[in-house]
Amino acid sequence: MEIKRLHVGKRMSEAAIHNGTVYLAGQVAADAAHDIQDQTRMVLSQIDSLLIQAGSDKTCILMCQIFLSDLKNFDGMNQVWEAWVASGCTPPRATVQAQLAKPEWLIEIVITAAQI
Repeated sequence: MEIKRLHVGKRMSEAAIHNGTVYLAGQVAADAAHDIQDQTRMVLSQIDSLLIQAGSDKTCILMCQIFLSDLKNFDGMNQVWEAWVASGCTPPRATVQAQLAKPEWLIEIVITAAQI
């Protein structure tokens, strides 16, 4: 039973891979000085990169959890999400309002995916 971890840090790893399943840590925008659409684009780009590194891609997402600091950003986030998500491969998803660790973060996304 092997567990592979990507970008291991003192506090957390960005991803763990076990038994053909990829678990990503919550992804937030690297530069939070932007609106919800730009932060969402940044987060989805980070997710694309991590999934590729883990031997997967967005067509293999099994579950997505989206945390918004304010549900008023739901429509703006969805515009970016719908342009990004693979047609015919939309995953099960939950979206909730939550107090994020830093007030400037508007969105955090957690992904679980299968390896290709």
